[in-house]
Amino acid sequence: MQQRHVVFVVFPDALVLDLSGPLAAFELSCETSEGAAPPYRLTVASVAGGLVRTSSGLELMSQPLSGVGEVDTLVVVGGPGVHLAACEPRLLAWISDRAGGIRRVCSVCTGAFVLAAARLLGGRRVVTHWGSCRLLQDRYPDLTVSPDAIYEHDGPVWTSAGVTAGIDLALALIEDDRGHAEAIRVAKRLVVFLKRGGGQTQFSVPLALQAADDGGFEALHSWISDHLDQDLRVETLAERVSMSPRTFARLYAARTGRTPAKVVEELRLDAARRALEETRQSIKEIAVRCGFADEERMRRAFRRRLGVNPQDYRGKFGSIEAGGA
Repeated sequence: MQQRHVVFVVFPDALVLDLSGPLAAFELSCETSEGAAPPYRLTVASVAGGLVRTSSGLELMSQPLSGVGEVDTLVVVGGPGVHLAACEPRLLAWISDRAGGIRRVCSVCTGAFVLAAARLLGGRRVVTHWGSCRLLQDRYPDLTVSPDAIYEHDGPVWTSAGVTAGIDLALALIEDDRGHAEAIRVAKRLVVFLKRGGGQTQFSVPLALQAADDGGFEALHSWISDHLDQDLRVETLAERVSMSPRTFARLYAARTGRTPAKVVEELRLDAARRALEETRQSIKEIAVRCGFADEERMRRAFRRRLGVNPQDYRGKFGSIEAGGA
């Protein structure tokens, strides 16, 4: 197999994990039997080369972009310095000039701003860190920015969400090159709990609730997650926190920006998605365990919120080991 040259572009105040996560994935995919040529050649490059100081203060040794030679896959990382990098004329000129001869152009996290500034993302579907999606969309209105995807693949352009999603992107690129079994092997070597697909959410519902809640309902959310198969009407939840149903519903919506019923459904969907991805349980068993009562109610919730039925979701995102209906 022809060796592929993967070049990671860094800049002052780049985020180390945006580089180290995907770099490690490609490195582990280079594990070969003795005497065999590794499938990838890996290079870290910057405009001028030499030491590049990252946002953590750690300095990385890099090669100058002018000397990297032929590139198969270009990966631009993100970090606090990305907006200055997106205004660096030498960087943008090099990317623009070389893009036509590169098989895949990729970004990790906010690295998408550099690709957009180099005019490589026009009209494409892309993603970046969830906290920068609106800025990217406002700054480049011709793009279609996915607010929640792990990664997006549109033609020769691959973009990923925030930070550790760069590992998901690297696994997808390895799978594209070397197959599903190799991507799973690398994921296991990285001790990544689950190889996520691009269409999955950037963060779990409980994490989103923690970010939205200003305090007071964290224990309730934990209790709900442990009792999804029970009666979770407003009256039940209000009694749990010693409030009247009316007061609870008003205060809950004010603090979380969601109604109690919507949160219960989101938590049930989140649990059902994970069960479909990770277990061999039947769809009927999952529906009952997650509180949907029957398959049809869960199917309607999946179609309404995710635009896909549970069986198709499992087919797309379920692991080989979990498999099955």
